[in-house]
Amino acid sequence: MTDDLLRSKGNSDPHEEDYHAALASVRKAIEQFAGCSEEEQRELQRDLDELEGMAEKLESGRVEIVVFGEISTGKSALINALVGGELAQVNVQGGWTKDVWHVPFDGIGYCVPGFANSQVVLVDTPGLNEVAGAERGVLARESAARADLVLFVTDSDMNETEFSALVELAASHKPILLVLNKSDLYAREEVEQLLTLFRGPRLAGIVPPENVMVTCADPREVEYVVEQADGTSESQWRKPAAQVDDLRARVLEVLDTDGKALIALNAAMFAADKSDRMGALRVQMRESKAAKTVWSYAVMKSLAVALNPGAVIDVLGGTAVDATMVANLGRIYGIRVTTANARDLVASILKAAGWVMLGEAVVSYASSVFKGLTLGYGTIVTALPQGAAAGYGSFIVGQAARYYFQHGASWGEQSPKQVVTQILENTDKDSVLEQLKAEIKKKISLNPYVRSED
Repeated sequence: MTDDLLRSKGNSDPHEEDYHAALASVRKAIEQFAGCSEEEQRELQRDLDELEGMAEKLESGRVEIVVFGEISTGKSALINALVGGELAQVNVQGGWTKDVWHVPFDGIGYCVPGFANSQVVLVDTPGLNEVAGAERGVLARESAARADLVLFVTDSDMNETEFSALVELAASHKPILLVLNKSDLYAREEVEQLLTLFRGPRLAGIVPPENVMVTCADPREVEYVVEQADGTSESQWRKPAAQVDDLRARVLEVLDTDGKALIALNAAMFAADKSDRMGALRVQMRESKAAKTVWSYAVMKSLAVALNPGAVIDVLGGTAVDATMVANLGRIYGIRVTTANARDLVASILKAAGWVMLGEAVVSYASSVFKGLTLGYGTIVTALPQGAAAGYGSFIVGQAARYYFQHGASWGEQSPKQVVTQILENTDKDSVLEQLKAEIKKKISLNPYVRSED
């Protein structure tokens, strides 16, 4: 598929291997999230769509050049001048570019070396300083993140907003051409002063001097005095031709030299950034959901054990709650766990906890015996200590199970005992017990039958 896009250069193209590696990295980033849950996929869908778009962009060899800058610097006019047509919207008022425009760079019929039927696309973005344009600013930066080459347009010495944006773009290691537009607003000496400033120490390491260009994309009309044959003169206002030839030549020079490498590098960086962001977001979602699941099951177990009048059923029921919790945690982390495996994992965690968890068992069984001797009327007396102890045990089991699933259904380089011991050391037992007792008290206060026995 992609091989058909490569020109017949044999193995002489030094960037061919980089191109295939970049395409593989994008596909790997997409495949990495193929097993996400429906909830995760909904949250990550935009990122996945952007990765799919990058894969399509890379396969087609499309080069995207983003035109970036403050409002009213003439970005849209510059695009029109480069492509030789009125394709991008231009208005004398600021803020006319409402969305991101993708304008094909067909004015010169250019193809990137190494690809057949490739396309160069100019991307016009909203202004940096557009009023109430926070979302548009994000949109512009996202376009720049996808871009292979950046045209940063200014029409004067850069202010702090422009300079900060330029530094931010430079950090992405994209080639940047700094374009001083509207040069007809200045005298020749003033233009030279600005060029000296832009090519000086302030932008050293950000924009190479050879990438500082001067343009006049939408020249002002100039008054011409035309001498007539009869000796009279007539004043006429004419619009000079746009001056963008030097910029166009530099763009083509960069693409001809580094076009294929730019595409490959940008795609690889884009895939890495998206993969990191999506991975972090997925971890955050899973950890949040897992933490809520552990606590909800700890409370559930506390109530099930504390309020169950049966002498033995409460303990057995509590064990079933732990196994169900572990199975649900496995699903959150994308790991299928059978009921039998969940019970085995609970047993291994309890065994690893050893004497530390013995207190829960003593309290639970002692409370169960007391319930039995009092025919269930001991529930009120035993509810708080038994329920809280059971819930705390379930909380520890859940935290250990989370660690197990976080490491791909493995204890990693540690033993179960080491993991459980560390969890116990890092857990504020008194705080957890107090919160569980509060939940039990709340439940009892809402139960008229239990309250009447008190």
